[in-house]
Amino acid sequence: MVGVRDPELADSEADAQQSPRPPMSADPPRFLIVGAGARGRCYASAIDGVSNGIVAAVAEPVAFKRHALGRRHIWGEAAQPREGQAFAHWRDFLAYELERRRRAAAAGKNKGDVEGKAGEAVDDPPPPPPGVDGVFVCVLDDMHRDVVVGLAPLGLHVMCEKPLATTLADCLAMRRALAPLRPTAVFSVGHVLRYSPHNLMLRRLLVDQALIGHVNSAVHTEPVGWWHFAHSFVRGSWRNHRTSAPSLLTKSCHDIDLLLWLLCSPPGPSAAGARQGEDKEQQPHLPDFVSSSGAVQFFKKSRKPPDAGAATNCMRCPLGDVGCKYSAKHIYLGPRSGLARGNTEWPVDVVVPDIEDYPTPDDRSAALERALEEDWDDDTPPDVVRRRNWFGRCVFEADNNVCDDQFVTISWPESNRPATRVTFHMAAQTKRQCERFSRFYGEHGEIYADSKRIVVEDFASGETKTFEPGLEDLGHGGGDLGLTRQFVLACDRVKNHGQPAPDAQDEFIGCTLDDVIRSHALVFAAEEARLGNKVVDWKQFWDQRVVADSAAA
Repeated sequence: MVGVRDPELADSEADAQQSPRPPMSADPPRFLIVGAGARGRCYASAIDGVSNGIVAAVAEPVAFKRHALGRRHIWGEAAQPREGQAFAHWRDFLAYELERRRRAAAAGKNKGDVEGKAGEAVDDPPPPPPGVDGVFVCVLDDMHRDVVVGLAPLGLHVMCEKPLATTLADCLAMRRALAPLRPTAVFSVGHVLRYSPHNLMLRRLLVDQALIGHVNSAVHTEPVGWWHFAHSFVRGSWRNHRTSAPSLLTKSCHDIDLLLWLLCSPPGPSAAGARQGEDKEQQPHLPDFVSSSGAVQFFKKSRKPPDAGAATNCMRCPLGDVGCKYSAKHIYLGPRSGLARGNTEWPVDVVVPDIEDYPTPDDRSAALERALEEDWDDDTPPDVVRRRNWFGRCVFEADNNVCDDQFVTISWPESNRPATRVTFHMAAQTKRQCERFSRFYGEHGEIYADSKRIVVEDFASGETKTFEPGLEDLGHGGGDLGLTRQFVLACDRVKNHGQPAPDAQDEFIGCTLDDVIRSHALVFAAEEARLGNKVVDWKQFWDQRVVADSAAA
């Protein structure tokens, strides 16, 4: 069916000009997908499409999601899942894997006993199927901690979707759980912006080649999109920080990470921000102060059109489906992005996940209308309101409380590199959807970068050079594919080529767990600054909130 692409969740295998898969090892790394929603499907497709690994198992409580991913990537259309391929919960996988390992150990012992006692007949059960080498954690944000900490004793390689967790305390708990695995397992987080061809080229030009010299200042914007924000952050799962997290974390933590990668990290092939050595230029250039401002600026009751009256649901609003651009009828049923254009994919399948199971267009329309008509009133218990999404709810009458417009200012002191100031802007009210754009102002020139091109202007020569990196995929400009490819390559190098995990981490992933903690901590510092209307001292924040936690552990 015709689909509308979520710019953050584009299906990896739907686009042309992908790089060929790396050579497969005789025993390729095997992966479990925890969570068969949009991100789980995205990474499963990327594993199949561009990596030298295989999808071996899925854990997902919703049966039709579990079986849809399994049929497509694991056991095929005609077959049913075999042992170790499908689980209703990640805890079921954990229990199975512990028992599978016990059986494998017993089978190995029995084999050794038989070899030592030639001629004796044995009747032992067959050995269990192979396990998995790594896991892609793609559940809801507030579940990341439980899954990662719960599976850590298995010693698997871990790729966790962003954000790492919804609180700094949970991020640090995950670091404590994963720290013992660093010598043997690699780790990555869904900061996919680091891995797009566009941003890899931007880093080469800006950092490695230093075409504009030292950066004096920068402005980076993430335009979320007017109806994309309404769908995901006013009506959807990320609308309320009490049940999710601030929008700066859930939507833009990888933008903050991108800025730190570009402006903290030293030059070189590695993207890691914690280089060791005596050369000052090879040390990370860390911020000194962080400030932020932002609020629910538009999606609130005071901005509700007067003609909408007391209506709280779009299906019963006197404005109708054309009187308000945010009308759920307009977005989900209409010709722009809904069923009227034959779309049964995003965002329609977020409202009715099994929309394609309905046999006729009329049946689908009726199912979607029923879902949009659902609403709450003053008698609905608050926990019921919080527990689910309400996609037919008026955007001016919802329970959203996350910023729809926010600025973050980060400053760097003059130390091993000159002082720098950067402003990040997340904007909902824009036609652009996730098509980020930036300007970097340096001592020798300036760079403009958007989702398609990078323009470098040299002050001395007056020369302008334009670069157009290839677009491998629409999912974060190819970042979804790039991250998956690099993570699986690292796992393969550890499993099949004897490379130490820390070396594979640095060479293929280019980002350490400490880098991930740093960029997340900066988001939490920015939120502290915004809520307290103050400027946060970064070193003090880091020492009190992160270093102290390490010392206590």
